[in-house]
Amino acid sequence: MNPKIDARTGLAEEAAQDRRRFLAIAGRNALAIGALGASATLARVERAAAYVPGCDFGSFEVPGHNPNCGTTPSTSNCFLKGTRILTVDGERNVEDLSIGDLLPTAFGGVRPIQWIGHHRYRRSNPEKAWVEDVRPVRIGRGAIAEGVPHRDLWVTGGHALLFDGMLVRARQLVNGKTIVSDAAEGVDELEYFHIKLETHDVIFAEGVACESLLDVSETFNNFADYLRLYGAPEANPQTCAPVLYNGARAEIRERLRVLAAPWRGPCRIDVIRDRLDARASALDDELARS
Repeated sequence: MNPKIDARTGLAEEAAQDRRRFLAIAGRNALAIGALGASATLARVERAAAYVPGCDFGSFEVPGHNPNCGTTPSTSNCFLKGTRILTVDGERNVEDLSIGDLLPTAFGGVRPIQWIGHHRYRRSNPEKAWVEDVRPVRIGRGAIAEGVPHRDLWVTGGHALLFDGMLVRARQLVNGKTIVSDAAEGVDELEYFHIKLETHDVIFAEGVACESLLDVSETFNNFADYLRLYGAPEANPQTCAPVLYNGARAEIRERLRVLAAPWRGPCRIDVIRDRLDARASALDDELARS
């Protein structure tokens, strides 16, 4: 064999692999940009419709409010009732926690709970589906790593998890396999809780590093209790870690940059999703062997 020919063949194969990789990255980003643009447009239409007086959402109601008079579901980031939170005394259900209970955190050591926000939603028409903002995202047992979470974790789509030093919202991690947006069929009431510390931090729910409450919104059912205890919430509070894509436009901007220069590698969210997909495949293999 001629070593020069072998070298040229090897370089040609490497170049072909690079082209395929670049085309795959470009194709993935083009598809994602289209999907993000369509999703953002739909969200704007739904929000506009939600504020039309007399608009009947049909699928939920917030106790104490009229669902036909412009009330929209909260997009607060919360844990579903029954979620187990790590405390210094072990895990406890989020609904059983109280102000002053001590929690281990990722950045601030052991910290006391300042307040616990609460949301309850009921379906006004059980025949209609829950609206997307109210549905929980289910992060299956072991979906992130071995034993993480150690039990299915249910959070709202906007709730952020800590990945590689960044806060990533649960809805961005949905893969339709180990992490799914659950339709909550057969459930006529969804109850959510969120934990506020003095400042934003990361706590542990079912073994997963999850953000604490950042913004105290008047949409919480017990918002008046917060006002009575602490007065008006802080304006523009700081997050404890960078937020990956704080909105669809930020993700679109990064994908456009990658489309322009695919040799820089895939988007950060795709790296995380690929890791989760690999974990899902490993779980499938484990199930097949058992």
